[in-house]
Amino acid sequence: MTVMKSRLATLALGVILAGGLASCSTVSRMNPFHGHRSHEDRVARDETNRVPLDTLDDQLKVSEALRGVGFQLGPATAVSNWALPGGNENQDMENVSAAPDFVVAWRRSIGLKSSRKMHVTSPPILAQGRLFVMDAKAEVSAHDAKTGAPIWRRNIETRAFRRGRNLGQMLADLGSGRSGAGSTLAWGGGMAWSDGRLYISSGYREVVCLDGATGKEIWRTTTDTPLHAAPTVANGRVFVEDVNDELFAFDAKDGSQLWTYQALAEPARMLGATSPAVDNDTVVASFASGELVALRAANGEELWNVPLSKVSRTNALSEIRDIVGRPAIHATQVIAVSHSDMMSAVDLRTGVQDWTLPVSAVTSPWVSGDVVYVVDISGRVICISTDSGQIYWITNLNEHLSRKKRVYWTSPLVASDRLILGSSDGRAVALDAKTGKLLKTLKLGSDAMIGPIAADGMVYFVTDKAELVAIR
Repeated sequence: MTVMKSRLATLALGVILAGGLASCSTVSRMNPFHGHRSHEDRVARDETNRVPLDTLDDQLKVSEALRGVGFQLGPATAVSNWALPGGNENQDMENVSAAPDFVVAWRRSIGLKSSRKMHVTSPPILAQGRLFVMDAKAEVSAHDAKTGAPIWRRNIETRAFRRGRNLGQMLADLGSGRSGAGSTLAWGGGMAWSDGRLYISSGYREVVCLDGATGKEIWRTTTDTPLHAAPTVANGRVFVEDVNDELFAFDAKDGSQLWTYQALAEPARMLGATSPAVDNDTVVASFASGELVALRAANGEELWNVPLSKVSRTNALSEIRDIVGRPAIHATQVIAVSHSDMMSAVDLRTGVQDWTLPVSAVTSPWVSGDVVYVVDISGRVICISTDSGQIYWITNLNEHLSRKKRVYWTSPLVASDRLILGSSDGRAVALDAKTGKLLKTLKLGSDAMIGPIAADGMVYFVTDKAELVAIR
């Protein structure tokens, strides 16, 4: 669990004040909640701002009107490709027919595991019978989806990156805006597949296009800042966000830049980004500022902008507004959740909020039929009506654990009427999607902090030890 704790500290607690990092000289002063106050002052302030957990829990309750009322899931459908992190352009796969036995079929090593300096962060991609995965050093490999046998491997790193620098120095690099050779934030990124090509973003500040069959490089485009999230490819365009809340659109044919969109600069944020969703000529992106934005895919023109953060926040952590999970476009709604205690369903055409709930999460919501599922930061799985925002049921996966022993859970997916997700203590669980009842638990062999995918009748996890685990 040492590496896992290091990774969580980097991703979740590595919050930065981008404007002030360049002048900081010690690691302790990198803490954005440090300021210039004494320890006693900070303790007194925290005690004043602390909100009892019972109070927060009371804000989310199962709706009395929905007790005993059934709902419909999307029909379980066979899927052969999982081309994007959320499965498709809308990030909306509903209910995939997969893993009926829910037993481990095989495991395969994919390369370098997570460490204090680098992290496995990319969800796997499946297309044309091949699984594409990326290890902690951004080395990409293709594997047979049935057996896990390797097909090809390619290291996309081309620059000289210094190693061995501590977290404080990494944050200082990002805060001062340094880029190019010698930079340190080379971890992160992800993949997307379209028309036989694999598109890869990485902390090396590059988007790379490879031939999906051979791994041969087709083009490479450089950005000024690291790319910690996977791209979304739709209608001949590659959309990807950097760590400075800028959205890029590139031509999928040659990597030429088409347009960019700059969201509000956010001083307190997590070291991460997310993948946008696309519906026809509308792209919906979310940012560390808590902004959920709809743009014209052709030119980047803003259509609407909805803040998913509360005006009054009660403590230091609630200042972190990040929308870390992918927004999902389901029918005419966009559903997204922020770290700042707000989950919302927004009308895709107008930007009007249909409903909101006080949910704080760093996972992606999953929509199927009449409901949407989300896993909050305390480990509660919440089943919500997409129509009204009322809650059908809540299952607390950390119910019997103390805060110090809290387990972190991945984004969920629905496969064959079950809700499947992984955990930071190396488990995969299946819940009844209608009731929230725990059906089965599997040991994955290592921490799982990347949401699973499902295709070709299987569910796949990538673990922190850089293992690809197939479940049938």
